[in-house]
Amino acid sequence: MDVSPHAEARPAAEAAAGAAGMVLLTLASAQFLMTLDSSVMNVSIATVAKDVGTTVTGIQAAITFYTLVMASLMITGGRLGQIFGRKRAFAIGCVIYGCGSLITALSPSLPVLLLGWSVLEGVGAALIMPAIVALVASNFGRSQRPRAYGLVASAGAIAVAAGPLIGGLFTTYASWRWVFAGEVLVVLVILALTRRIADTPAEKGARLDLVGTALSALGLGLIVYGILRAGTWGFVQPKQGAPHWLGLSPVIWLVLGGGVVLRVFMWWEIHRLRRGEAVLVDPAMLRIRTLRGGLISFLFQYLLQAGLFFVVPLFLSVSLGLSAVATGVRLLPLSVTLLLAAVGVPRVFPNASPRRVVQIGFFALFAGIVILLALLDAGAGPEIVTWPLLLAGLGVGALASQLGSVTVSAVPDEQSGEVGGVQNTVTNLGASIGTALAGAVLISALTTSFLTGVAHNPNVPKDVASKAQVELAGGIPFMSDKDLQAQLDKAGVPAKTADAIVTENADARIDGLRSSLSLLAIVALIALFATRRIPAQQPTASPASEAAASPASEALA
Repeated sequence: MDVSPHAEARPAAEAAAGAAGMVLLTLASAQFLMTLDSSVMNVSIATVAKDVGTTVTGIQAAITFYTLVMASLMITGGRLGQIFGRKRAFAIGCVIYGCGSLITALSPSLPVLLLGWSVLEGVGAALIMPAIVALVASNFGRSQRPRAYGLVASAGAIAVAAGPLIGGLFTTYASWRWVFAGEVLVVLVILALTRRIADTPAEKGARLDLVGTALSALGLGLIVYGILRAGTWGFVQPKQGAPHWLGLSPVIWLVLGGGVVLRVFMWWEIHRLRRGEAVLVDPAMLRIRTLRGGLISFLFQYLLQAGLFFVVPLFLSVSLGLSAVATGVRLLPLSVTLLLAAVGVPRVFPNASPRRVVQIGFFALFAGIVILLALLDAGAGPEIVTWPLLLAGLGVGALASQLGSVTVSAVPDEQSGEVGGVQNTVTNLGASIGTALAGAVLISALTTSFLTGVAHNPNVPKDVASKAQVELAGGIPFMSDKDLQAQLDKAGVPAKTADAIVTENADARIDGLRSSLSLLAIVALIALFATRRIPAQQPTASPASEAAASPASEALA
């Protein structure tokens, strides 16, 4: 019978490994839920609108409002985690989020949907996401954080890829409401598992800066809302029929106004620090070179990720006419390589340079976008996205394996909640910018290409081309050949002319998609050369913190 110390230690190590795995599963599941909603809703807009008695515009407003609430309150959510304790904030956020999911699943009208999804789920996410960042820091030592953060971040990115498939399956074969009902069950399981998570205690005497909360929420809200409306209103020059303030699009004024409010917010925080009062964000923290480098890379990652997930589904579902389910299946290769990179890089190369891994990640994203750009053609089929998405998944996974650890390890662990709030604000901002930029460039190029094409096509009468120039100058919707043909038939356009217009629209769609991908490729190159603030060596724990390492950290080693 083996009674050696090694034999006795084995059950303890296995138990610790199980605890570590459960902690990661709990936090990754929460991250997955936070990201799933928007990607599910995006493929179910028409069905949801019909079920709750509203229009597509109404559901798009709900999606916008959800993003707005979440992004505006992230910094405040991080501060509340310091006041209540991270685990308690996480649990409170889960309860609020679960209530929102239940109300959404049962919503009979748009106002109820707005309350459940846009407000309650948005508030819940603002509490949960900063807490996740802090809880990883409190449960894993610095040397183990790259893998832990990689797994958690990859869960969110996989939700973006799997969302269309999940939404398509439920919308087609059951109901979109079951997605939100399922979220309630997942939230209950997460709440049951939170007892295994090691907490950081609440700060004694910590209070919420109400003025700072209002200023940060207003400033971030103005910027995010402006960016989200850029595709509809135009960024600087107003689109035809869009509102305008002093001759310019409201978007530029909203973004500038938000920037001014955030500057006032930072002044207010400095003022409170000088008086020895609690602040929402310590301005000195944002002057840390490594932290700024990590946040900038996060911004670029989510900008590219959101832009890519805007362009590729449009090509598959609109240009090629694939169903939501088929579109989701085509996006799955990205999830596979993303998870492999997020888990594999820290495990196989635990001492790899974070800067080098991040640079490789951005290069893989750049290569995937360029390959897709080269393969994109009027006669291309859905198979052309496979290799580009595999490369993009490797890139996002490599970034996910390092950036969370880089940002949190740049500050003392007690500031991890603040970093979580700022980090998630930056990622939401990056995703909003990515979608808005990709959409604005796509529609602009599509419009220019289409109007030029019909003007020079001999099968399109001059009066029809002139009418198109006037009525469509503000922007052409991204439409499938089938939908355009139906509208032309309804308008009584002659068959020869209709065929020519449909052909020009198909070519213009490809030009629009190429323009968006070209912009994303340029952004990926800029991101590649903006990584010098990322540290060249893995962060290591201090002796004191190593001595206090949690069982989860030891088991992950």
